[in-house]
This record gives sequence, C-alpha cells and structure tokens, in this order.
Amino acid sequence: MRKLMTSTAIAALALSGLALTGLTTTAGAADKEVQMLHWWTSGGEAAALNVLKQDLAKEGYAWKDVPVAGGGGDAAMTALKAMVAAGNYPTASQMLGYTVLDYAQAGVMGDLTEAAKKEGWDKAVPAALQKFSVYEGKWVAAPVNVHSVNWLWINKAVMDKIGGTQPKTFEELIALLDKAKAAGVTPLALGGQSWQEATMFDSIVESTGGPEFYKKAFNDLDEASLKSDTMKKAFDNLATIVKYVDPNYSGRDWNLATAMVIKGDALVQVMGDWAKGEFVAAKKKPDTDFLCYRFPGTEGSVIYNSDMFGMFNVPKDRKAAQVALATATLSKSFQSAFNVVKGSVPARTDVPDTAFDACGKKGIADLKAANEKGTLFGSLAQGYGAPPAIANAYKDVVSKFVHGQIKTSEEAVTQLVQAIDDAR
Repeated sequence: MRKLMTSTAIAALALSGLALTGLTTTAGAADKEVQMLHWWTSGGEAAALNVLKQDLAKEGYAWKDVPVAGGGGDAAMTALKAMVAAGNYPTASQMLGYTVLDYAQAGVMGDLTEAAKKEGWDKAVPAALQKFSVYEGKWVAAPVNVHSVNWLWINKAVMDKIGGTQPKTFEELIALLDKAKAAGVTPLALGGQSWQEATMFDSIVESTGGPEFYKKAFNDLDEASLKSDTMKKAFDNLATIVKYVDPNYSGRDWNLATAMVIKGDALVQVMGDWAKGEFVAAKKKPDTDFLCYRFPGTEGSVIYNSDMFGMFNVPKDRKAAQVALATATLSKSFQSAFNVVKGSVPARTDVPDTAFDACGKKGIADLKAANEKGTLFGSLAQGYGAPPAIANAYKDVVSKFVHGQIKTSEEAVTQLVQAIDDAR
C-alpha cells in the first residue's frame, strides 16, 4: 500500500537489513534481546509498536528494531530473504500469510506450539488466520491484527447535505453516487493503482454474487465461477462505479483519496480499514464526522488480510525472548492497544471492544460473527485469497479493465481465467 522503490534502493536496504540485524550479539546478551524486522515506520504504527516494546521491557527484554520502510513490505521481504540466506535469522519478522507458509515449508521457522497451548490461541484466533500461522500442526507465527477491505468510508456532512442514507444494495450505492454528482461533489474517491482497484473489486464481486460465490471464485479459484456470467456482471458493475471518479484519479495514493473524503471533496471511498487511521489522525470521529458501512451486499462477511509476526528457528539461548514476544503480541492488552491505533481489529475474538470507537466495535462484532458463520474470506487483492503470483495476475487484469486496455466484461473474464491459470 505504498509506492514501490527502485531496485537499487531495495538492494541497498537488503544490505542494510543484514547490517542492522546485529546477530553477532555477544553471548549473554542475545538471550535478552528481541530482533524484529518490520515496515511499520509511520508515527501511529511506531507508537503502537512501542506498547509491545514496553511490555517486553517489563520482562527484561531489549528490543532491537530492524525497520525497512517502503514498498508495502516489498523492501522488507527483500532484506529478510538476504538475511535468511546468510543464516542470520531475526527473532521475528512482520509477514503476510503466504510468505509465512513459504518460509515454514523451507524449514526455517520456529515452533510456538507450547506457548500457543498455554495461552489458548487455538480457541481465540480465527481458523482462517490459523491457516497461515500454523504449519503441519505447529504454530510458526503470531497474528497481530485483522484488516478488512469491504468498507465504505463516507463524509457525514456531505451525506447529510445530499440527504443520503446507507446503501443496502449496489443499485442504492449508485443512486447515492448520483446524488453526490448532482450536488457537485466527487462521488467516489479512488486512486488509480492496481491494488486499490482490485481491492474495490473484491467487494464488488461478493456484492454481485454473494459470499459463496466469492469463496469459490477468489479463495477456491473455481474455474466455473471465474468464467461465469456472474463474474461478467461483476465486471459490468465495476465499469459502472468507476464512472464516478474524478479525472485526476490515475496514480493517486490511497491516503490522498481518503483525504478527499475527510475534506468533503468526495463523498465515499471503498477501502480497507487502514483508512480509518487517516480519519482518526485528522481528529475526526465516527458517526459525527464520518460513517463506516460495509459495502452493500457484503454485510455479514469480512474480506480480510492480516499482519503476522513470523517466528524463526533461532538458537536455544534466544528462544525465551521469542516466546515472550509471541505471547505479548497475542495478549489481549497489546491486541487492543495496537489495533485501536492501526484501525484494524484484534486477531483474537475474545478481546473486549471497550477501547474501540464505533467503527472498531462494529469491526470486532463483524469478525466474530463471520468467524462463526464461515464468512471470513481472504482478500485476493491483498494476497490472502491465493498465493502472490495469482494475486498479482488478478490485479493486472482488473487494472487493465479499469483503464480501458480491456474493453468488455467478456474479454475481462477470459483474460482473468487465463492469467490465473498461467500463474498457478
């Protein structure tokens, strides 16, 4: 969710990652140090991580930061790859699901199962997240949060001005956008980047076909669903909604689109709940300054991604620090404190919602319900619906359709099926 860096910068960061890791820690100090590679370097994220640092400090553990900013994690993963290849394992690294599984299959991840049993993670962490944090029966990662992408973020003052109400169907959403257009307000704030367009399309697909269709198409990769008339209709709906963006949307970063809604220059943004962090940073309050609704037709479902701390197979003298890190990460206190700032919701369903605002409380309730009903679905755009190669193929086709390089929904479906087949 950030601009990609140049290959030269990434290579330099990979080398700096090796240097920063400091795994030449002298004997006697390593057992009291936690070495963490991550890309959370913004003010709010750093503040939330500081809660974890303080928790560990109380137990006598020093925190050694290995931050690698940029690329939405791409640069960090390049640095991590170099470190692992050199046998210089950090205590843990921020990761996304399929990356955790890749390293687990390579046999370089640690085993947190004993701590998991003691803390009851199997009962508290949704099964959808355990698919990525547990490998061959062993816990190898600690989920930090759950982001969901099927949200509408609406400027309340503009909504009141046009007399709008919560849209419950896709058709009602289009009618609402028409009202904003008639009032001279940009109806839809969007950044013309492939991941943003595909993130919105995730919601459109479920809205068009329903939860079971989304699961079959974007989690199971069922070819009949991918090439169906329902998928064609989803592309038609995408073509309809992108007509409501302003002419300058191409290449716009997601946070600048959020700013349009915050300022009242646009009515609505379709974006993951990290957008809420921008509203909060601007001192805006839910139900007073902005509204949060599920994308119409997806109520009752959560299309998610999750940040995880993957734990590496470190030497025995460093394992106690690693267990302390994992235990603190999945503690209810940290899960609450971090996710209040991040805009996401806890990765365990038994964390009280006391500290969360109205949108956070809804997010927590939605996650619990979706987990119980089996309607917690991995976002294909965000890399949790299928492995990265398939997700990238998907984003490419959606973006080409949005920008007119693919002319019809029929052609889009044909190219989507082909691109996914090629990426398998």
